[in-house]
Amino acid sequence: MLRGILHIWVRSKVLPEPVSDSGLDDSLPACYIMDTYSLSSLLILDKACQLHSLPRPLYPLENGNRITARSWAALRRLSGMFIRRYTSRRSSEMLKKLAQYALENPDFETQLIPVSVMIGRAPDKEDSLSKIMFAEGWDLGGRLRRLASTLINGRSTFVYYGKPFSLRELVDEKSDAGKAVRKAMRLTRTSLRKTRESAIGPDLSHRRTMLKQVLDSERVVKAIEAKARRDNISVEKARTMAEKQIREIAANYSYALVRAGSLLLTWFWNKIYKGVNLNHFKDFEAIATDKEIIYVPCHRSHIDYLLMSYLLYNHGRVPPHIAAGVNLNLPIVGPLLRRGGAFFMRRSFRSNPLYATVFDEYLSLILARGVSMEYFIEGTRSRTGRLLPPKAGMLQMTVRAYLRAQKKPIIFQPIYIGYEQLVEGKSYISELGGTEKKSESLKDLFGVFKLLRHNHGKAHVNFGEPIELDQLLQKHAPDWQPDEDNDKPKWLSPLIDDLATSIMTNINKAADVNPVNLLAMCLLATPKHALSEDQLEQQLRLYLDILQTVPMSEKITITDLSPIEIVGYGIELGVIVKRTHTLGDIITVSDDSAILLTYFRNNVSHLFAVPSFIASCFQINPKLTRKRIKALFKALYPYLRSELFLPWNDAEVEAVIEDNIEILKTRQLITGNLNLKRALGGSLSAASLSLLGRGMLQTFQRYFITVAVLVKNGSGTLSRTELEKLCTLTAQRISLLHEFDAPEFYDKTLFRQFIRNLSKNGILKRSEDGKLIFDEILEEVSNDAKALMTKELRHGIIQMASAKEVKAAITEDSANTD
Repeated sequence: MLRGILHIWVRSKVLPEPVSDSGLDDSLPACYIMDTYSLSSLLILDKACQLHSLPRPLYPLENGNRITARSWAALRRLSGMFIRRYTSRRSSEMLKKLAQYALENPDFETQLIPVSVMIGRAPDKEDSLSKIMFAEGWDLGGRLRRLASTLINGRSTFVYYGKPFSLRELVDEKSDAGKAVRKAMRLTRTSLRKTRESAIGPDLSHRRTMLKQVLDSERVVKAIEAKARRDNISVEKARTMAEKQIREIAANYSYALVRAGSLLLTWFWNKIYKGVNLNHFKDFEAIATDKEIIYVPCHRSHIDYLLMSYLLYNHGRVPPHIAAGVNLNLPIVGPLLRRGGAFFMRRSFRSNPLYATVFDEYLSLILARGVSMEYFIEGTRSRTGRLLPPKAGMLQMTVRAYLRAQKKPIIFQPIYIGYEQLVEGKSYISELGGTEKKSESLKDLFGVFKLLRHNHGKAHVNFGEPIELDQLLQKHAPDWQPDEDNDKPKWLSPLIDDLATSIMTNINKAADVNPVNLLAMCLLATPKHALSEDQLEQQLRLYLDILQTVPMSEKITITDLSPIEIVGYGIELGVIVKRTHTLGDIITVSDDSAILLTYFRNNVSHLFAVPSFIASCFQINPKLTRKRIKALFKALYPYLRSELFLPWNDAEVEAVIEDNIEILKTRQLITGNLNLKRALGGSLSAASLSLLGRGMLQTFQRYFITVAVLVKNGSGTLSRTELEKLCTLTAQRISLLHEFDAPEFYDKTLFRQFIRNLSKNGILKRSEDGKLIFDEILEEVSNDAKALMTKELRHGIIQMASAKEVKAAITEDSANTD
């Protein structure tokens, strides 16, 4: 009767879904084990079992004859009418009875199933502050709170079934009923705690105690004493400085604020997006159990922080603690972010040993407590749409914290985030054009209201292939041992570099290809950023065919829209315009829109790097041998791989080229076998090949600009800074004269990365006076460019590289710096 009355209102959702994923066998007797007895929880569990055709907890447990009057047990019970306290008892009488029966009856088997009933956990149903106040938490609640929670949040109830374990195996292992019961209770407590942590996060109460623990740690105490000696101040004053620093750093996690934020963000996403797609999350859940999770997404926008926390919370996982720049610790905003899980860090703290130690110890402490974390190893938001070179600071601190204390295995979870419209698009364009980046301020909050008036399409979040730290340790240091006196062993730097590159590569291997990405790839390859509608649809079909036939990885996701639907979607979003013409409609974009579209092209340009390179080989040459194409690609591949974070090693590259040659042959863009020919000029196939080849042209141009500047100025003439500046100015001028003015083409970060890779590969060396020196190998690189660029363009670059105006600008800049 009570169950019937309760379920007039209560609606529960069962996890995992389907229940069979937990490993539960509905053909065996079952005993469900709860952490704390609650009548409402028991009735909710019984209803869930009935609906899913599982053994019922309220029914007797039988083995041909009745063994017990019920099929449930509780680890703890509460006593007291108004002030509720746990009763003291060593073990469950129900489990004792079952274990004793199993000991006396060797053929008896039953499965012990940990279960958790959480009322108010479903974030998508929490649509009022009263529901948030009475949602599930770590605190102990009385009967009145449980009643209020059931009345208010009854339709937002989750029933979690844990992985069953065998009573038979426990009894056979221990040969003693008491010992078997104690082990069963330990296993159940661990399972229930992990379920609760996964659902609502670890217990992070008593922040003051945690901060004191940081300050009292041995490493921080030593750092405080060192600070006092170095600055000739008292230890008390140095400790006060450390206390101020830890308060600036530490998060102040609030479950209530996270739940309230979920309500606000649900409304916000519905206003600015047409949907948020999450892919491969189940793959992540399958390996995340009992692991310390470090989420490492790419960084496109300030929206990233909010989107990640929101999606994790709405899919039953606790939002992580997020490393945020101290520039976001603004009045009002800072405290709210802090309560949402943000902890703040300064851009650099190498010159502040005390701050570095305090931050490092805080990071170690929250890792030890099982708190998941999120940080962006690019260090800042990408202004070009490409992944930025990773910064190793946070990775190194995380790995060192693990080396000091291995609580749980750590996995790094790469995540690709893609948008169809950027909320910061205009500011990115101005910053790339040379405008100084504006600091964040409270005024920026008012810009949110402008966002509500625009259609931003969809957001896409893909979980990539995770990286297990233990496997990397086995690869780089199979015999490593904790060493308190040396937390920076020789093998640590190579391991961190490997980890950083693997994260970025796995992000790119999980890219989402949306309609805006494809439109940008097609239209930006044309001089006027315009194509006839028929030709655009044909080019879209080619790109979709390439992605589906030779995908970079199984994690890549592709829009479901057809070429015709993609064009219509782009018009609806306002990224392209259809111009009616008697001979056929034209699809075009304005120059301002074209500049922003380079961002979306760059999101996915790595997916087309190989076919685009092959096609570019036929821009100048009507025919080439396979051998020549492979040789050219292998010469460029180290630089492409570093810039675009491509996944193939040197041994795999040749097969990848072969696969892409075959898809171009299938589409009749090229013909032949050992000797390959491009399609006949004037045909639609030739036009498609030309457009495909122009997709990577700007990347090759940047490489040639760098080489041309070096060769023209001679070995031992330019420093790295001068070369970077000269390349940027040359590219900027070429962009104005030969292409549309796209700031990302002359982004100094890309030149800096290529110059660094030339040094890494031994092409460039540095003299004693800091000048760059090279030999005839660089001339060979310059000669290879003849196969990829027109003579006019090559001569234009060489002319710019030696222009007096550019050299004068460098000289003037150096003088101003001095």
